[in-house]
Amino acid sequence: MNVLRTPDERFENLLDYPFEPNYVEIDDQLRIHYVDEGSKNAEVILMMHGQPTWSYLYRNMIPPLLKAGFRCVAPDLVGYGRSDKPTEASDYTYQNQINWLTKWLLSIDLKDITLYCQDWGSLIGLRIAIEHQERFNRIVLANGSLPTGFETERWPNLMKPFFRWVNLTKVLSKKKSYSKYNYIFPAYVSWAIQGGTTRKLSEEELNAYEAPFPEDEFLIGPQIMPSRVPMLRDNLESKNNDAARAKYKKWTKPFLTAFSTQDLTFKGAHIWWQNYVPGAATVKHKMIRRAAHFLQDDKPVEIAEGIIDFIKNNP
Repeated sequence: MNVLRTPDERFENLLDYPFEPNYVEIDDQLRIHYVDEGSKNAEVILMMHGQPTWSYLYRNMIPPLLKAGFRCVAPDLVGYGRSDKPTEASDYTYQNQINWLTKWLLSIDLKDITLYCQDWGSLIGLRIAIEHQERFNRIVLANGSLPTGFETERWPNLMKPFFRWVNLTKVLSKKKSYSKYNYIFPAYVSWAIQGGTTRKLSEEELNAYEAPFPEDEFLIGPQIMPSRVPMLRDNLESKNNDAARAKYKKWTKPFLTAFSTQDLTFKGAHIWWQNYVPGAATVKHKMIRRAAHFLQDDKPVEIAEGIIDFIKNNP
């Protein structure tokens, strides 16, 4: 596997991101970066990001969680942030992302975890949590799910915007079209994140989100991962997600949904999870108002306080 590594200087003096880098190397060649703040003896809040963000997404949630006494851990998915970036699109499969993050989690031996996951962080995090239940105490699901293709069959009109987005990234990732549209990258990252927030991000913040991608060839992950979402029933990962969902029907540990009112990507998914997971039955679920898909940027302190209350009320 050939990989690229974003130069360290790209991450110097980023706004509100003072965290020291931590790395784990897996498969003897692939380096995964993660934020790890707080006491190693404290309960862990594992924060998993999605597309096309990185651990910078959690910069404003980490301080209040640290103040409350938690250990905050936020990895960068392979292909994102300070983690290594394979150069072949074929390397970026759903199962590979699960395998890579599982190896990372086991290598640093995380336990007593409250998982907070959103977007692709939920597609990966929910799969890891259900396969390693002994390490996870609670789950907070925010603007995410485990797609199986059922959604496409049941709500085809609702899914049309997502498919248009997937088709756009496919066009931009084809070499013949890539040069034609290369002025969009890495501005695509800023466009996607700003389009998924209700507040206007500063130029410094948008530059920080673009920092992992100094040149077009670093962007293979963000380009290809939207098309890896299993939105058709004949997809192998649809079947794997079906199997994972079946296991969640027996999940009795606390399970909180904290979706935002202005997110269109996973609109309505919270209701399904609330009705499906036994551990969600006795939890007071949250709706984050005046927030869009990237609610961590819109309402970071409100979300952090919600996590703290959730843990306090569900020891």
